[in-house]
Amino acid sequence: MASEKLGCCGKFLENSKPYFAMISLQFGYAGMNIITKVSLNQGMSHYVLVVYRHAFATAVIAPFAFFFERKAQPRITFRLFMQIFILALLGPVIDQNFYYAGLKFTSPTFSCAMSNMLPAMTFVMAALCRMEKINMRKVRCQAKIVGTLVTVGGAMLMTLYKGPIVDMVWTKHLHNQLSHKTSAISSSSSAANSTSDREWLIGSIFLIIATLAWASLFVLQAKVLETYKNHQLSLTSLVCFIGTLQAIVVTFVMEHKPSVWRIGWDMNLLAAAYAGIVTSSISYYVQGLVIKKKGPVFATAFSPLMMIIVAIMGSFILSEQIYLGGVIGSMLIVIGLYSVLWGKHKESMEAKVIMLETHQEIVMPPILPLKAPNNNNNNININNTADSKSENNHSCVVLSMPLPESPIKNQPFDEAAKA
Repeated sequence: MASEKLGCCGKFLENSKPYFAMISLQFGYAGMNIITKVSLNQGMSHYVLVVYRHAFATAVIAPFAFFFERKAQPRITFRLFMQIFILALLGPVIDQNFYYAGLKFTSPTFSCAMSNMLPAMTFVMAALCRMEKINMRKVRCQAKIVGTLVTVGGAMLMTLYKGPIVDMVWTKHLHNQLSHKTSAISSSSSAANSTSDREWLIGSIFLIIATLAWASLFVLQAKVLETYKNHQLSLTSLVCFIGTLQAIVVTFVMEHKPSVWRIGWDMNLLAAAYAGIVTSSISYYVQGLVIKKKGPVFATAFSPLMMIIVAIMGSFILSEQIYLGGVIGSMLIVIGLYSVLWGKHKESMEAKVIMLETHQEIVMPPILPLKAPNNNNNNININNTADSKSENNHSCVVLSMPLPESPIKNQPFDEAAKA
């Protein structure tokens, strides 16, 4: 009885690893948004931040790839190199630069809200690439589609509707202090609002481009992992290293002052180190593991959680105001999130049942009775025996043989499914 309980607990923990990994990554991404926003407000160039970020990531993860995965490395062909090159271009260069630019012009909470279009974009792109099968007659497919739409709707609600300010317990005194100061600056707010609206629109466009690049990264990464399925650290190191070289070229083109490269023991160094170690090296590796096991849509379905975490952390650290529209939008996003996860769970369960039926249900041929040989020379009649009860029966030999072991015994289900 105790062994059965331990087995159930171990199975539960094993199945829960992808969920815990993606939730932990969202906390890491949330911290990156807050720290990066502070660094960008202090004047750091986002081009330089991308270079330092992925330089830190390469320095951290490359030694692990060398010591643990140096044997049996995949042969890098020209096609594989171009795939890795495009991965580095989509992730470290396009995604990060446009995301940081959009974050600079908007706010951390808004940036996270815009990035919640990622599940919808990834689902559509994965379906176009035939990585996701859509069958509208299946309830699980309907749940994924409806959940994606609800998630995007919640993010758009946060963007288009603010509503009244929701006073939190820990920010109520800050909002009271700021309320009496708004009348003193109301006369000069019209010109500032026009500039702010224009920057807000530009930042929104940048964030949409970044989200599209991020979705493309997930889909292409799932394809490249077919080659690097046992060398994910090596793939992460290559992406970060090539991305660093590409980001250096972009920075030299966009930034012409040598002073932008200067960095000290300040928030800029913390932002680059934190982003490089946590949200580049660790996140790329963990995302690769989750995508390999659950698929790209599952990995992106957790991104709405980052917005909720950033909204709470921003109210603490940056004194951001939380509006009613943000609260309602967050609730819709959580509903959509669990709808997508339910659809993915049902899909994985159906696939598991099919694989078990394929590998474990072995049809055995019928066993026929064997007649005793008749010796014509000696005229032996088996029917004329001392036992009269066996007069009209055939003598037979019952053969017993062990069933072959299941091909998926002692083998993870995902590996058996791919076999």
